[in-house]
Amino acid sequence: MSYKDFLAKVHLKITKHICRQALSLKPREQNMKYDVIIVGAGPAGIFSALELSRKTDLNILILDKGPDIDNRKCPASRGMGCKNCQPCALLSGWGGAGAFSDGKLTLSTDVGGWLKEYVSKKTLQELINYVDSIYLEFGASENVYGTNLGEIEDIERKASLAGLKLIHQKIRHMGTEKCAETLRKMREYLKDKVDVKMKTEVEGLIVKNGVVEGVQTVEKERFFAKYVIVAPGRSGAEWLKTEAQALGLKTLNNPVDVGIRVEVLASIMEELTNVLYEPKFIYYSKFFDDQVRTFCVAPYGEVITESYNGILTVNGQSYAERKTRNTNFAILVSTSFTEPFREPIAYGKYLARLSNLLSGGVIIQRFGDFEAGRRSTPERIARSSVEPTLKNATPGDLSFVLPYRYLTDIKEMLYALDKIAPGICSKDTLLYGVEVKFYSSRLQLTNCLETKIKNLFTIGDGAGITRGLIQASASGVIAAKEIMRREQK
Repeated sequence: MSYKDFLAKVHLKITKHICRQALSLKPREQNMKYDVIIVGAGPAGIFSALELSRKTDLNILILDKGPDIDNRKCPASRGMGCKNCQPCALLSGWGGAGAFSDGKLTLSTDVGGWLKEYVSKKTLQELINYVDSIYLEFGASENVYGTNLGEIEDIERKASLAGLKLIHQKIRHMGTEKCAETLRKMREYLKDKVDVKMKTEVEGLIVKNGVVEGVQTVEKERFFAKYVIVAPGRSGAEWLKTEAQALGLKTLNNPVDVGIRVEVLASIMEELTNVLYEPKFIYYSKFFDDQVRTFCVAPYGEVITESYNGILTVNGQSYAERKTRNTNFAILVSTSFTEPFREPIAYGKYLARLSNLLSGGVIIQRFGDFEAGRRSTPERIARSSVEPTLKNATPGDLSFVLPYRYLTDIKEMLYALDKIAPGICSKDTLLYGVEVKFYSSRLQLTNCLETKIKNLFTIGDGAGITRGLIQASASGVIAAKEIMRREQK
């Protein structure tokens, strides 16, 4: 055998060996292919997985950039102060931002999102009832507020005289600890029915010829599927907007909600919270005619912080068992920007950054100081009859952060609320800032929440179509039902 023939034979053996190695990788590649990929393990993604796993044999993968629910540990909740964890343990991971909310299930079509724009009111109410039954199945509380029509009519009359509109709603309250436990049971149920990869951040969507094919992670892993459901939650709103722009998808800007969190003695609001649990009022300011609303009332609760990519904002929560002497709630001003400005999330972040810059975190101010136009001091906060539940907030002046327009709107709203709950405008009422709700730019969607890219669905708060546990969960069911319909053809 010539040397040339010997080299050819060696080359052939090496080539065959490489081919065998490539063939041996096929099973691993097959494991990377699914029928459905769900990006985001919040309520929207979880309910898509529940619906599909219960009613089909489809192979499902859930990806989320945060940790599993038992590994979500917030330093602030353990008295260590916010450490700006990335991703924030309160916002990302199994259960999404809803896992450590106070677990309010709003059983009304008029609150919690914009799904009425995609399905009829009747269909939406049926979806809400269906989703509620699943929460009950997994241990949600039987306690529902807002059912005593006589007492509600009395509150509504008083609100009307004060220039406020009461939004009728029934609420099932789980409490922060019970909400997390319910979502933990859903995780356990799905454990052997779907594949779940936590701490896996999706970098981008894989699209070819107008059809979605899968996703790529920041670690350059590629997962393929016939259908992709994107449910990134509020913390993934900016990512989804960027991805939509890269894919040429049309977006519509949602309003940005900016405001403060108010903390009062619980006794001041008991007449409202005992009947409604979360009294939801809308007010149109006299000077600017802006829409101002109450949001996320936490009876006997505590004020907490949240971190969005290193930006601290304020929020509130309440528990089923553990109670404080205080009740807190947000007052938010909704602003819809028009051309040429199309960055409502960036504007909200700018205001939050300014608060962080001036205070090192969250600003706290007594209403008496706010009204007088002066900065609160540690001494004034210490002698307040309302003891702050957020211990590491910095006394300061919110007028250095919020625009005059927002300050005027908020002051008008507080005066109106004081007429139906005397004491809200006490000099010792505490104001925390800022609170910002980041809603993603809403993609142009079909009635089944599909984008213009075939088999790509976007759902939940991160898609800008919901802003609460129930409607987010319902949006997951809508997408799942459409996938099942297509698979049955």
